[in-house]
Amino acid sequence: MNPPKTDARRHHDPEVRGFASDNYAGAHPEVLAALALANGGHQIAYGEDEYTENLQRVIRSHFGSGAEAFPVFNGTGANVVALQAVTDRWGAVICAESAHINVDEGGAPERMGGLKLLTVPTPDGKLTPDLIDRQAYGWDDEHRAMPQVVSITQSTELGTLYTPDEIRAICEHAHAHGMKVHLDGSRIANAAASLDVPMRTFTNAVGVDLLSLGGTKNGALFGEAVVVLNQDAVRHMKHLRKLSMQLASKMRFVSVQLEALLAKDLWLRNARHGNEMAQRLAEGVRAVHGVEILYPVQANAVFARLPHEVSERLQKRFRFYFWDEAAGDVRWMCAFDTTEDDVDAFVAALKEEMAR
Repeated sequence: MNPPKTDARRHHDPEVRGFASDNYAGAHPEVLAALALANGGHQIAYGEDEYTENLQRVIRSHFGSGAEAFPVFNGTGANVVALQAVTDRWGAVICAESAHINVDEGGAPERMGGLKLLTVPTPDGKLTPDLIDRQAYGWDDEHRAMPQVVSITQSTELGTLYTPDEIRAICEHAHAHGMKVHLDGSRIANAAASLDVPMRTFTNAVGVDLLSLGGTKNGALFGEAVVVLNQDAVRHMKHLRKLSMQLASKMRFVSVQLEALLAKDLWLRNARHGNEMAQRLAEGVRAVHGVEILYPVQANAVFARLPHEVSERLQKRFRFYFWDEAAGDVRWMCAFDTTEDDVDAFVAALKEEMAR
């Protein structure tokens, strides 16, 4: 069969690289190949397809026999559906002030999920039992939203990591107060790669009740999943997914991407490479006088402080975002397709702009 003709044209220069987000990267070739493989013929819609069924086996291989995956379109959808599943209408979620659910989801957990977020300032993006206690009170006070969930992020928005023991302490503390624990794992692969442990080591093995499993930042075209680890903690997940407009009719195309990443080691290869490029970037940046790295580089993010005018000039050569523009703080992200040449070119450009 001859390939179908198309009028589609490339509208971008594939040689242009940036450090703004791992979302800027394209899909991994192995993921695209999996999508093509799943495309032939007809499959039952709304998740009753063979690919979604096999994804459950793959998920259980990572998280144990009790785990169940609910594929969704995106990370915000995963977080909103997951948090709704473990809260009442009067419930609240304790999270770090810097958490993605608080600062980067357009108010969706509160406006669409009907949740109250109880935020806690953290020095490194990580909650602790003591920090949780700043908001963990007032369960019988009808004037206050009831804390029912602790949500943590691994790796955090500041690129830092929780150890398994730190997450265990959070889970034990939350459960002692009758609260559930949700883990936002949009970059869970980078965390596992850096810690050099299976994902279960810092999730269900230490008491996490459910998680948002990232795919897009790890090489998928689109799609994430809510993974239920503690079936007793969650209610009516499939109904909430539909109600929240996160039920894909052609779900096989979400599931097959996650299968391609997770069935073997693609997820880990991609994450390790992104982390290694971030380390290379950090090493290069440390040699540049006048640039300060703000947090430990533990995953695929580098946070730095440099003169504002230097960042503005550098942004004309490479895309990246200010993290705190007033302070001059920026964030540089590496992805599965970031190359050593990309990093070296960026460091060279930084040196040039700092010298001006």
